[in-house]
Amino acid sequence: MDEDLTALEEKLSHLITLYEGLRTENAQLRGDLTVTQSESALLKAKMAEASARVETLIESMP
Repeated sequence: MDEDLTALEEKLSHLITLYEGLRTENAQLRGDLTVTQSESALLKAKMAEASARVETLIESMP
């Protein structure tokens, strides 16, 4: 009986450790996603600006 409880305790401890690690990783990934989304929005805005400039140049060509 004690062996079963010890084994269960070890498994539970391992599960808690895995859970905490995954929570930490998830928080990091969420932060990375936020940064990536911001960078993507900035790049899209720059591309739109560049596209507008190219269109203006094309329209001004004789």
